[in-house]
Amino acid sequence: MLFGQIPLAASVPILGLFALSAAAVDELLIDDFADPEGLSRLGTPWRLVTDGVMGGVSAGRLSMEVIDERHALCMHGDVSLENNGGFVQVILDLATQGYLDASSYTGIRMLVRGNGESYNLHLKSADVQRPWQSYRSSFQPDSQWREIRLPFRDFTSHRIGVPLDTTRLSRLGLVAIGRAFAAAVCLAQVAFYRDRP
Repeated sequence: MLFGQIPLAASVPILGLFALSAAAVDELLIDDFADPEGLSRLGTPWRLVTDGVMGGVSAGRLSMEVIDERHALCMHGDVSLENNGGFVQVILDLATQGYLDASSYTGIRMLVRGNGESYNLHLKSADVQRPWQSYRSSFQPDSQWREIRLPFRDFTSHRIGVPLDTTRLSRLGLVAIGRAFAAAVCLAQVAFYRDRP
């Protein structure tokens, strides 16, 4: 059931940066997509960005849906390499102001399903100065809801020469990139997780 398109721009109320998951004290819940206005648990909105910002022709759509009784954010699109393009993504600022310190966490946990294609999760920090720079980790979701954990240590730097600084994270992106394909991926939860001793 589709219950509303997320606006590409919205005013962002300050709701506070730290909303712990009731299910696990070892997590910082980023979003469970229960807010019909499309705001994350961090108080920031999800936004769709395509390679159209640099002249590409990839097309995408962002929607909030209910799938198997789970609220989910879904990204659908067609990634094209024409005009030097090649990506569709949904992004989330991790703080309404400044940066988010995730250094006490191990990585990012997602409840995700997709169409069997490979996707990236991108992180940006205070060190990222150019749009093409990021820290990346790949995953390949199938048609069932699966929990995927991406440790910070497995994120690789892309066109930036400094390691990932998790004390000053600025943005997270779910990205379909690098080849021509049909993208279809949904998130039901995303959180920072901490390994238990």
